[in-house]
Amino acid sequence: MLYEIHMLKNYPPTCLNRDETGMPKTCYFGGAPRGRISSQCLKRTWRTSPLFGDLLGETGKRTRKLPELVADRLKEKGCPDDVIKVLEKKVTAVANKESKENDDLITSQIIFFSPEDVDAVADVMEKCANANKLDAKKIDKIKAKDILGDIKDVALRPMTIDIALFGRMVTSDTFADVEASVQTAHALSTHTVNQESDYFTAVDDLVTGANADDSGAAIIGDSDYNSCCYYHYVAIDSDQLGKNLEYSPDARKFADKVLPAFIKIMAYTNPSGKQNSFAGQVLPDLLCVEIKEKKIPVSYVNAYAKPVRFAPSMDLIKESVTRLSGEIDMMDSTYGLEVKKRIWFSPRIKGEGTSPKNCDIAATLDDMLKKCLD
Repeated sequence: MLYEIHMLKNYPPTCLNRDETGMPKTCYFGGAPRGRISSQCLKRTWRTSPLFGDLLGETGKRTRKLPELVADRLKEKGCPDDVIKVLEKKVTAVANKESKENDDLITSQIIFFSPEDVDAVADVMEKCANANKLDAKKIDKIKAKDILGDIKDVALRPMTIDIALFGRMVTSDTFADVEASVQTAHALSTHTVNQESDYFTAVDDLVTGANADDSGAAIIGDSDYNSCCYYHYVAIDSDQLGKNLEYSPDARKFADKVLPAFIKIMAYTNPSGKQNSFAGQVLPDLLCVEIKEKKIPVSYVNAYAKPVRFAPSMDLIKESVTRLSGEIDMMDSTYGLEVKKRIWFSPRIKGEGTSPKNCDIAATLDDMLKKCLD
């Protein structure tokens, strides 16, 4: 089964996702400059939100600090500190598939680790320590490649649901590659973007106008921002998710809850970039979910290939919603792709022409989530 989620969120002035210059990310689409939020930013926002763990259970750790995680496990197992210090270096070499040990105690690539991944490496390190009678000098002479062979059943190791959803690519034989079951598009503004800059000053509370030498701002700077209505698109392959969770019974029990949970997470979370300065925390103006048995994913982003116009008489949100509705009707009538179920939730924009002809309209978010769960 294929689940597709289409979402519109209209943000006030924000700087949700910055480029290397500190400006909000942009791109060209339909020949016009658009606001953009990268898929990496969105995925991290969703999987690190408290909601993700609350709704979908234990999560993994995406890090280069595997040695630190293994060291914590070895401390719990009662390994002496001098032995742990030696084994931490072995962990970097094992994870990097290299004979050279890393004094920085970080892996060469950032990897998603499940608790079972960490336990597997810790168990082998503990076995090595015990075989050498916890003698740090003896352990130090062992080559990492000799330890690598003791790490077995890599493909059978359980994983957390976030790894099953977002996947991972590794170069080490110690961990298994995971094909992502979620495709995430970069969010694009439905209209052309107008980048703006906020000139700001910081005033020293203890400076008054009485002393001319102290007059003026303590800090002067500027901060870039924009205001965009973003179109989001996500596709979830439930069969790939099931395959990824084949050996993960604890995570597999959450598989049937993934669609409603993902909708809720997308609706209630926003990127954290400069939120302390802009507080751009918003909820969606549209959520559309499509459920297909034939896995032909389709983004409706071309509804906005011609940007929605800015004008005092134009309702940006309504025009964005209506454009999406029209695009769906056009696709239905011309391509005839089979959609088993389409659920539409637009709390602000209602009426003729503002929803697709073939859809089940939800009155509330809870109503939508119930329909998806059913």
